[in-house]
Amino acid sequence: MTIELSIIPCRSDNYAYIVKDAPTGAVTLVDAPEAAPILEALKVAGVKLDGILLTHHHEDHIAGVTEIRARTGAKVIGAAADAHRLPPLDVALEPGNQIQIGSDAVQVLDVPGHTVGHLAYYFPQSGMVFTGDSLMSWGCGRLFEGSPEQMLASLRRLAALPDGIIVCSGHEYTEANGRFALHLEPDNPALKSRMRETLTRRNRGEPSVPSTLALEKATNPFLRADDPDLKAALGLPSTASALDVFTKARQAKDQF
Repeated sequence: MTIELSIIPCRSDNYAYIVKDAPTGAVTLVDAPEAAPILEALKVAGVKLDGILLTHHHEDHIAGVTEIRARTGAKVIGAAADAHRLPPLDVALEPGNQIQIGSDAVQVLDVPGHTVGHLAYYFPQSGMVFTGDSLMSWGCGRLFEGSPEQMLASLRRLAALPDGIIVCSGHEYTEANGRFALHLEPDNPALKSRMRETLTRRNRGEPSVPSTLALEKATNPFLRADDPDLKAALGLPSTASALDVFTKARQAKDQF
């Protein structure tokens, strides 16, 4: 792994990520929920910020951009499709683009659902993906703009990445998401084991993120739409489609 990763708590439950490429020294920020803790982290680390990757336009992911750019001169990088509601972009990206960040050729993934212009950033050499509010730790984002079809397709796009990669999502929602998963399947041993580990980390004052894609595929209900046990837990027949399972699970989570 060529990346040195710092997780920066922001606001009440957001995370920003500072990514330092060890071979080149390039430093990139993923999302900017607020300026002060990010600027302090950069100061403590003694590094110069080169770029800011934005996953989507929600205020709790972009509120710090203007000040951070003014203080650091970092280039702001985000979705061309959302340029009208993001801070001014220095680099406007299309899904499928690759951008060189340090020594990694970062893949730009289209992951609509939470919003229609949402991007994720996959660092293949370093084995990390930054998913914002699309695939989240033990969950997925609410469908504020997109459809269940879009979000399911986005999650499947992410699930097709290598199992061993690290998933860096945008919020401290793991415990709450896990309580919903256990509400559906209270006797599932994999879920109970993950909850124990989550609570241990949180009780130590540590973030519950990042996770791994393998762990998400084993425990995240929104990545298990073909699992017969989840279908049964949702009261659906074994013949139910993945879209029906995902949709019912998302509706149940919204009401939980």
